[in-house]
Amino acid sequence: MKKLAAAVIVGLLAVGSLAFEPWTLWTRSTVDEALPEVTSAPRVPVLNSQPSSAPTPSAPTPTASVKPVELTRGRFMSQEHGTTGRARVVELADGRRILRLEDFSTSNGPDLHVWLSDRTAGGSWFKYDEGRAVQLGKLKATDGNHNYEIPAGADLAGLKSVVIWCERFSVAFGSAPLNR
Repeated sequence: MKKLAAAVIVGLLAVGSLAFEPWTLWTRSTVDEALPEVTSAPRVPVLNSQPSSAPTPSAPTPTASVKPVELTRGRFMSQEHGTTGRARVVELADGRRILRLEDFSTSNGPDLHVWLSDRTAGGSWFKYDEGRAVQLGKLKATDGNHNYEIPAGADLAGLKSVVIWCERFSVAFGSAPLNR
């Protein structure tokens, strides 16, 4: 009987370890991405249309860096796990929109994803798996500065928060309000 009980306990520990991945509590990772810059393309030289003895090309304009426009921002608050940093939604000159996590830090987890949600930040994390969300992909790292491209057709109207969501256990590690 003792051998059977020991076998059951060992089996439960093995299954629990695979499900909860407790080693992730002690692992960290960092990604430090720059905010993408869009440059305006240089103009192609155009021949002067003025009649003259020899055509003279007009001078090309230099390539200029165009700054992104911040659409919204917010600070992370902890929910199921300690989470800190800032979230910004920016629009680049070429029209792409990026969610940027800055000075970000959270605990590691088995299956973390980044969402934009129509639910308010904070409070009960059960609310996030209901309602509308734009899923931006897996969390790149537990720490650093990350960029997540927002799909071109995504409607941002009514989205109120950024959520770090654990798919495996359906919990929010942290969230940030998106203030206009």
